[in-house]
Amino acid sequence: MPAVRIWSDRAAMSRPREPRLGRNVVVLAAVSLLTDVASEMAYPLLPVFLATVLGASAMTVGAIEGAAESTAALLRLASGWWSDRLARRKPLVVLGYGLASAVRPLVGLAQSAGQVLAIRVADRVGKGIRTSPRDALIADSVAPAIRGRAFGFHRAGDNLGAFLGPLLAFGLLRWGGVALRTVFLLTAIPAAVSVALLVFGIRETPRRELAPREAGKPLDLRVRLPGRFWGFLAVVFLFTLGNSTDAFLLLRASQLGVAAALVPILWAVLNLVKSLASTPGGALSDRIGRKPLILAGWLLYAAVYFAFGRAHAPWHAWALFAVYGVFFGLTEGVEKALVADLVPADRRGAAFGFYNLAIGLGALPASLLFGALWDRRGASTAFAFGAALALAAAAGLAAVVPGRTRAAEPAE
Repeated sequence: MPAVRIWSDRAAMSRPREPRLGRNVVVLAAVSLLTDVASEMAYPLLPVFLATVLGASAMTVGAIEGAAESTAALLRLASGWWSDRLARRKPLVVLGYGLASAVRPLVGLAQSAGQVLAIRVADRVGKGIRTSPRDALIADSVAPAIRGRAFGFHRAGDNLGAFLGPLLAFGLLRWGGVALRTVFLLTAIPAAVSVALLVFGIRETPRRELAPREAGKPLDLRVRLPGRFWGFLAVVFLFTLGNSTDAFLLLRASQLGVAAALVPILWAVLNLVKSLASTPGGALSDRIGRKPLILAGWLLYAAVYFAFGRAHAPWHAWALFAVYGVFFGLTEGVEKALVADLVPADRRGAAFGFYNLAIGLGALPASLLFGALWDRRGASTAFAFGAALALAAAAGLAAVVPGRTRAAEPAE
């Protein structure tokens, strides 16, 4: 028995230790958690505030959100490009989070829909500035062998914040006797803590991979990226065309009989499952490769959408929302890890910029197509359309992405 124990101890000591996530990844996950607490305290209440307090129309609400998200999509590309040309990514990340954190609470002081529009656009400008450099900083900060786990861990923090934020707002309104405007103002607290964490907690990662001849070059919009990255981007865009806003899922849940008072709880359940599934999903992709996880996620998405179109009971909505959360765990962090795998280290910012732009540009036509199909052909047809595009994207992914792509492989 002692001999067996000695042998097992020696075997354990001889195995190489798995690299740790490190300070930057943990801090960025905490920053995203606190930022999403602040954001999700406000976001679900914004349409109600615009309609009931400021008297805005539904078209005005849609225009505000459309302008804000389009601005963010374009800035993600620009900020990603620019971060590749700088020696440090942290200043852009701090600027983006700081701007959004400073303007978001001002909704509580707004007296017109035009002021809310300006605040929302500024908020999304901050998101657009920070997103691509932050994702590139995560990739810069970890060993390639745990890149999937790192992105999954970050998404887990983000989704946990999205779970806690609405519950906190609900508690303040329901049991705290807090006014709607005050809830918006209180978002300044978690936002300020997140920016302080970012400023004092993040350490810039040396850009050793950036050759001296590249460091002094002016911004070049003709970014050279591998062909297989563009192939992956094409299938991501195709998938996004079938990935409409989750507001339609909430509408479908309401049709199935989920009470209006329980809709925020249903949304919180989705975000909790997303948070729980993200880190295991990312870590699994480090072991078996990115492609199998993304394929599984997209196929699961197709199944969930097909089932939503044919569901007929309230419990179906609860079950499908929980399964839908697993889809995010299999894909959100893994797709970002694959982007980092496919491109050279000195082009990560631009690559994440293009990736985020593709998703941002595909989101609007996706929702318009889905809504038009719902109005003209019914919910089952609209959900079947989304499922069909997910299946087509999965087939495209199988064709354009190498079968054994994983973090340990060198980018072309």
